[in-house]
Amino acid sequence: MTSLLWSQESQQEKLEERKAQIQKEIRENEKLLQSVKKKEKSAVNVVIVQSTKIKLKEKLISTTEKQTKLLSNDMYINQVQINKLKKELAELKEDYSEMIVKSYKSRSSESRAMFLLSSENFLQAYKRAQYMKQYTSYRKAQGEEIKTKSNKLTDFNQKLDAQKTAKKKLIAENEKERLSLESEKREQLKLVSVLKKDKNKISVEIKKRQQEYRTIDRQINKLIREAIAAANRKAALEKAKANPSAPVSRAAVSSSKIELTPESKLIADNFRSNRGRLPYPVEKGYISLGYGNQTHPLFNTITVHNSGVEITTDRGASARAVFGGEVTSVIVLSPVNKAVMIQHGDFFTVYQNLSSVNVSKGDKVSIKQSLGKVRTNGETGKTIIKFLILQNTTYNNPEGWLSPR
Repeated sequence: MTSLLWSQESQQEKLEERKAQIQKEIRENEKLLQSVKKKEKSAVNVVIVQSTKIKLKEKLISTTEKQTKLLSNDMYINQVQINKLKKELAELKEDYSEMIVKSYKSRSSESRAMFLLSSENFLQAYKRAQYMKQYTSYRKAQGEEIKTKSNKLTDFNQKLDAQKTAKKKLIAENEKERLSLESEKREQLKLVSVLKKDKNKISVEIKKRQQEYRTIDRQINKLIREAIAAANRKAALEKAKANPSAPVSRAAVSSSKIELTPESKLIADNFRSNRGRLPYPVEKGYISLGYGNQTHPLFNTITVHNSGVEITTDRGASARAVFGGEVTSVIVLSPVNKAVMIQHGDFFTVYQNLSSVNVSKGDKVSIKQSLGKVRTNGETGKTIIKFLILQNTTYNNPEGWLSPR
């Protein structure tokens, strides 16, 4: 029972930390929303940022509900303990009361002396003396046990009262967030209804942006294939040097899969073993657009694709390596948009939307080392890094690799 209570308290702490993080993300998103509202000529980006805030509020409500449920379970366990202690205490007090009555009836020193003197022999007298001594010790122990259990009962009652107060507070918080969420959704619906009048124009803009993203993805794919081929050529050359008498392979060098050397395999294995524990590519921020195909927040009929995750961060934030590795490319995607690609065995991490870069191709970088500054969009005021993870040429969902916040 104690280990179960400890486990539930530990879960409560984790949920409280998660809730604090979500609340922080909501505050950051609110600042961004106000900034976007001031700067954005079109309402499209306002709706997109607001959609992120709505999702965060839904997460917060869900986390608070989990806390409330866990607290209810904890309260139930504590109530069971209280009922058990009350029963044990009642039995102890009844037993102790009977013992006191018996003790009172035989309280005189003459009675105790007669009890000893009426013994048939010395051994019986000794045993009776020991019995009297044990009886006194037992009575004292019973008294101490009653005191201990009474204190425990008081502690459990106090804890239960505190939990009832905490539960009330959580329910009130959730109700407040629900009302706030409904208000956010109403505001968004108004904006969406206005924007739907310009659906064709907005659809064209979305498709244009998606085409730009696909062009960048093709560019990155090409560079990754080049990096794979270069790594395989290097490995083949080292193998030939190590064993000059071996026949030279005429097979074409693969550009889709790295042939791992013992050293690169170790790096890849280390990277893989840190799945779910990698730091974010920026010190602060939250995922504002997830991985894969997603319905556009404005139009249900339009699907947008994201090959990585987009993380909204603070203005002036630095991009940082999520793991040690070697810079294989520094890519200029446009005059204001640069990217860095780092190799970790047969894994690659890509950091897009940088305004400046402070590493070069061939540099060895360590975990959390700064790679450059994340670009702030002059029109929207948003500072967003796009982060990708690939194994060879296969895209992975970065969310599953990053440490939970």
